Amino acid sequence: MSNNHDAVTQQAANTDRSVSFIVSDVCSRVPPVNNVSFEARSGDTVGIVGRNGSGKTTLLRTIAGLAPHSGHVTIDGENWDTIPRKIRARRMAFVAQHNVASADVTVRDVIALGRTPYLGVLGMRQSDRGMVVASAREVGVHALLDRRFVHLSGGEQQRVHLARALATQPDVILLDEPTNHLDISAQLQLMGYVSSSNLVTVVVLHDLNLAAKFCDYVIVLDGGDPVTAGPSRDIFTEEVIERHFDVESRVWETPDGINLEFHSATTNAG
Repeated sequence: MSNNHDAVTQQAANTDRSVSFIVSDVCSRVPPVNNVSFEARSGDTVGIVGRNGSGKTTLLRTIAGLAPHSGHVTIDGENWDTIPRKIRARRMAFVAQHNVASADVTVRDVIALGRTPYLGVLGMRQSDRGMVVASAREVGVHALLDRRFVHLSGGEQQRVHLARALATQPDVILLDEPTNHLDISAQLQLMGYVSSSNLVTVVVLHDLNLAAKFCDYVIVLDGGDPVTAGPSRDIFTEEVIERHFDVESRVWETPDGINLEFHSATTNAG
């Protein structure tokens, strides 16, 4: 019991940190991403949206250092490329759109991968095991810890991978379409969790309503170019949506956030 309590305390202490995360003129050649820049601090959620093939996943992978790039990514003023690999693995977590796990592993095993950057020669400590349980509890999969991962639904698997990322105790989390395979209530729960956390969250979203509701800052990509970017209320206007997504819409704001209603494709739509 005390080990789980210690893990929760450690996780809470982690959320007290305030970090600065800056992406400056980041470019990637294949597929192309051109001169993307933004700044975020702990607690901010940055959304990346755009049509299919616009470079959203490439941008996320480039920020993570998983693709050759030019430009700079800094965390607390430190160049990301110069930070030792093990420290980078602790400070940033990446949840890909398509994750693969062996048929033999349990949910506990998958989440435990998030503790890899902390392991020494003796392997998993009690505090690491406690963090696995605490992270599973955070996203509501603690009852599944001893289930085989491959026997889970797609939505459950996605939440397990989020728990794996949280077990790393990162400052920055990168999510590539994390709401795929989730039903509506699970989508809202997941996005509500990440947007209310003290992490810097950078998330690729296909659903513009989710981006409007949960993202503080939004980047619209088209052909790898950041065609517009800014606070959500500036991006999600009827004019911007028609210009970049070729659809007519109605936009209104309530105390719960921005709401979008789509009507019909415009004559510009392919």
